[in-house]
Amino acid sequence: MLPAFDFRQAASRFATGVAVVTAASDSTPVGVTVSSLTSVSLDPPLLLVCLQRRCRSAAFFREADYFGVNVLFAHQQQLSERFATCLGDRFEGVAWELGRTGVPLLSEALATFECGRRACMPGGDHDIVIGEVLHVTTRSGIPLVRFSSAYHELKMSLLACSAHP
Repeated sequence: MLPAFDFRQAASRFATGVAVVTAASDSTPVGVTVSSLTSVSLDPPLLLVCLQRRCRSAAFFREADYFGVNVLFAHQQQLSERFATCLGDRFEGVAWELGRTGVPLLSEALATFECGRRACMPGGDHDIVIGEVLHVTTRSGIPLVRFSSAYHELKMSLLACSAHP
C-alpha cells in the first residue's frame, strides 16, 4: 500500500488555487478552506469541491441545498488560514454578504460561485460535492496559490501570457 506521506508529497506538487466554500446552517454562516476545486462541465456549469470529513463544517455541505465558492486573492492568505482551522467563529470580523441563493459570500473575493448542490458522495476521508453554478462574480487580480504545501503568488508575466487580445 502506498504510504500516505508519499502520496501527500506527490499531490502537493500540483499547483492549485485556494477558495473558501460557504453555506448557511440555520441562518448561521459556515465556511471552510479548500484547494480541491474543479470545473466539471460547461453545460450545465458544474463545480466539484472536496471537503475533509473530520472538520465539523463538512457535515453542513452534505445537506445544504446551496453553497458558495469564494476564490481568494493572493493577499488573502490570512483568510485562508482562518477558514482552514476548525476552531472559533471563522466569520467574526470578516466582510461578507448574502448571495442571491442565500449563501454567505465573502465581500472581497477574486471570484464567487453560487451553486445548487447536485450530488454528494464519499471519497476516502473527504466528501465530494458537486454543484450546479447558478450565479458568478469576478474581479481582476492575482489568485492565492498553493504548491508544495506552501502559499505562493503567480507573477504578472505568467498572467499576461494567458490574456486574450
